[in-house]
Amino acid sequence: MSRTALRICPLCEATCGLTLTIEGTAVTGARGDRDDVFSQGFICPKGASFGAVDGDPDRLRTPLVRRDGELREASWEEAFDAVAAGIRPVVERHGPHAVGVVLGNPNVHTMAGALYPPVLLGALGTRSLFTASTVDQMPKHVSSGLLYGDAGAIPVPDLDHTGHLLLIGANPLESNGSLCTAPDFPGRLKALKARGGTLTVIDPRRTRTARLADRHVAIRPGTDALLLAATAHVLFEEELADVGELAPHLDGLDELRAALRDFTPDAVAPACDVDPEVPRLLARELAAAPTAAVYGRIGSCTVPHGTLASWLVDILNILTGNLDRPGGALFPQAATDRTPRPAGPGKGFALGRWHSRVSRHPEAKGELPISALAEEIDTATQDGEPIRALVAVAANPVLSAPDGDRLDKALGSLDFMVSVDPYLNETSRHADVVLPPPPPAQSPHHDFAFNALAIRNQVRYTRPAIPLEPGRMAETEILARLILAATGMHGADPGAVDVMVIDQTLGKAVQDPHSPVHGRDPRELAAQLTGESGPERRLDLMLRLGPYGDGFGAREDGLTLEKLLAHPHGIDLGPLRPRLPQPLRTRTGKVELLPGPIAGDLPRLKRAMAERPAGLLLVGRRHLRSNNSWMHNIPALTGGTNRCTLHIHPEDAERLGVRDGASVRVKGAGGAVTAVAEVTDAVRRGVVSLPHGWGHDRPGTRLRHAAADPGVNVNQLLDGSLLDPLSGNAVLNGVPVELAPMA
Repeated sequence: MSRTALRICPLCEATCGLTLTIEGTAVTGARGDRDDVFSQGFICPKGASFGAVDGDPDRLRTPLVRRDGELREASWEEAFDAVAAGIRPVVERHGPHAVGVVLGNPNVHTMAGALYPPVLLGALGTRSLFTASTVDQMPKHVSSGLLYGDAGAIPVPDLDHTGHLLLIGANPLESNGSLCTAPDFPGRLKALKARGGTLTVIDPRRTRTARLADRHVAIRPGTDALLLAATAHVLFEEELADVGELAPHLDGLDELRAALRDFTPDAVAPACDVDPEVPRLLARELAAAPTAAVYGRIGSCTVPHGTLASWLVDILNILTGNLDRPGGALFPQAATDRTPRPAGPGKGFALGRWHSRVSRHPEAKGELPISALAEEIDTATQDGEPIRALVAVAANPVLSAPDGDRLDKALGSLDFMVSVDPYLNETSRHADVVLPPPPPAQSPHHDFAFNALAIRNQVRYTRPAIPLEPGRMAETEILARLILAATGMHGADPGAVDVMVIDQTLGKAVQDPHSPVHGRDPRELAAQLTGESGPERRLDLMLRLGPYGDGFGAREDGLTLEKLLAHPHGIDLGPLRPRLPQPLRTRTGKVELLPGPIAGDLPRLKRAMAERPAGLLLVGRRHLRSNNSWMHNIPALTGGTNRCTLHIHPEDAERLGVRDGASVRVKGAGGAVTAVAEVTDAVRRGVVSLPHGWGHDRPGTRLRHAAADPGVNVNQLLDGSLLDPLSGNAVLNGVPVELAPMA
């Protein structure tokens, strides 16, 4: 007898609502939830494959503990005993910074990943934090922090109302969108064109998104910031800049004009390998459009000037008056955001509050570059202890970070390592303890991070579609027990972690004069919280104190968990609206257009105008059916165009003697790989492309389908030395490589 259940898809940032078909304890089908207030029935191949993801036979079902050099199945009690015995001695002998924490991309796709890692970091007191952000979007966090005083204040394009959209380094027809949560991004782009709008795409590859565009600019990889700077220069030079109602909220407009004076179209065009008329045309079209939005993503972040490119995206929106404006780029407001504060100066955003031990990389948003993880483990210095123990949560940096070979060896030298991961993969195979979370159908879901980036304000929550199987442990409990074991409280009730967070949150709220519960009794408030578990009570707390919440009775129509559960398809909270100056937390209380770190990095960008790479430049790519390395273990999400081939332009192939389908050797600063060539004019001349997340050929993993077609690890071509200096983000695109056909 089959039944249906609702579930928000956790497989990419679009967060689509699904209707699952369930037979017994197995998901046998998935379709789009037509009544979902946000996705309205849209589904992509990943969502349609939810059942295959959920039921992957290679998912670990029980903990693994290393005994006599081998990982063997163990009980949960044995596993957490081993964690406590492995981490606490390291902290006591070498201090908290000797324990590293690595958080992977899937953390932001689960409730547990949002709620518990901050508690772990606070309890451990370590500064050795590394996440997937520094191989992805950290430049956007840093530029937002510098502009607005809050690294989480990221404006998103108002896709459904804009008349002109300029995309740089973004391919949402494959990615479904990123740092812009939008179910059916492709359909929204088609709707933009149908209503007479214009789509411009800047990308060295002719992607599916570029093929849809009215104009495709095939820029030389890595020169995104130069092209954007020239576009901003034209806005000033031709007196096209019109900040409109933003004027009272801006600081440094004249200084910005002066700082961009040298970035003329004629000066940047040779480096970008575009006609000088291109930035002039881009500027004129943005200025003439009734509404417009500029949006940049991973291609413009993972380059040598990623923070400057991310900053310039917002500068273009500001100079055309399109920031914080319907049809432009607006700041979302999620239901679990903090209670809105009155507008006014804040603490601002600081970089480099501490540095990595070996190469002295500055922290950004509390994180160190993941490119530096290997050297922080394997290199001794006079300045502090190396990392001797590692906690990895949903992370596979051996494949996702530069120079996986070095990191692979470094992980083998640790005193202790614990991985929270459903798979025995290229990274978790080194762990002394592996703690496997249950499949997604057995977990609750609320998107804390992605609702703060959504193109429409809404709130949704789904409870587990299937009860926990016997022997499984909820991911929330796994992480709560991990916190206790790692911080000297092993054996305590895991529910104590949630109680502690609730007590601390309410204790601060009742002392805050801007809080709706100011002056009230925190114990009385805690007693009002509802939910079947500690995580649900925490969600209820955040909803009640959030911008739409009931304030524990202060607003009769406000949000609570109980109200949300009564709306299984979600609650629509309305379109994005102008919010300035409320989101600003800069010291001036204004948008600081030319922050010191940005101004200090512009001379480096100016020097880049003289660069003319002579050889081939490498760029990455993603596929619609796989975002991360673990998806290659799902047969339904591999095959077809989702292959690990090297894209090369026909003219480059002929010049180098490379045949379509033949093996080629690709060499970079970090090593060499052998890949199959795919000759295509989808890449511009001088550019080759390898996809991210492959290289499943290491021994000791349990990824049978992925191992049968392993592909090659594109990040092994990098040695980890190329970073955007402001954000610590790895440079993954525009990297010089050498190519030779195999004999």
